[in-house]
Amino acid sequence: MLQKKNRWQHCSVLANHAVLALILLVINSSSQVSAAVVTSIRPLGFIAAAIAEGVMPTEVQVLLPDGASPHDYALRPSDLQRLHDADLVVWVGVEMEAFLGKPLMKVATGKQIAIAPLAKIAGLLMAGSQHDQSTDDHQHHDHQTDDPPTNDQHHHHHGDYDMHVWLSPKIARLAAITIHDNLLELMPQKKDKLDANLRRFEDKLAQSEKNIASMLKPIRGKGYFVFHDAYGYFEKQFGLTPLGHFTVNPAIPPGARRLHQIKTQLIEREAVCIFAEPQFKPAVINAIAKDTNVRTGELDPLGNGIKLSRDSYMRFLSQLSKQYVSCLE
Repeated sequence: MLQKKNRWQHCSVLANHAVLALILLVINSSSQVSAAVVTSIRPLGFIAAAIAEGVMPTEVQVLLPDGASPHDYALRPSDLQRLHDADLVVWVGVEMEAFLGKPLMKVATGKQIAIAPLAKIAGLLMAGSQHDQSTDDHQHHDHQTDDPPTNDQHHHHHGDYDMHVWLSPKIARLAAITIHDNLLELMPQKKDKLDANLRRFEDKLAQSEKNIASMLKPIRGKGYFVFHDAYGYFEKQFGLTPLGHFTVNPAIPPGARRLHQIKTQLIEREAVCIFAEPQFKPAVINAIAKDTNVRTGELDPLGNGIKLSRDSYMRFLSQLSKQYVSCLE
């Protein structure tokens, strides 16, 4: 009888210890604040990964898979779940990723960063290209102001302002600062690491800009066409001289008049190269260059295949620069 009582007491003690251990585990885990960062496109993931490196237990996640276009991507149920679970969502804005407009209405404003409408960035936005007349019949103009976009204006046409802001190293730096500040609010205990990551990103970016300027200097003044009007920020900063683009909206093919204009310039040997993109490889590019001496190349504005790391944004800029040089040099 005494042995049974002792065994019961022993089991009771073990059970109490197990409950206590579970309580301590819950308390400990709740005190360790972590954050999950989700970005719409890979280049924003490059920037976020540089700031979050060594800070979070989970890697930065990117919604858009390689080969997809932010202009017309359709979210999957798993994407919606990632948005719901994220502590911070980073995107350009509804003018670029229209597919995120409605889903992000369900995400608290404090848990998302729309880069383009930020006050410190809106003033740096370049005007979008004028539409080719042949495509105007297919597009609806619903914005008639010259003011930069804000968080309260969700109906801009993609052509009003150039929303490819990740191709501007200057804007990328401001985006990094904003991501740093938001993560610092989530994890103040990680301040030293976040500060160090931001300083490193800024230093590496400044050095990368110098290297790219030197790399691209020999091809300044050489004319070329791009399929999709996406590179204005990059071209302006580094002094490149595009002759034009096939289309503003890659979902809409260029009209006959536009193709004739491009063909005329190619025949007159004003262009050295025509650039396609990994996600847009229209047959019209090869067809229009067929009877000319113009080379065809490829520009990747989204950094497909580049793994997210603290230096991936710099690798992205370097890769894009080499793509220009390989066709124009």
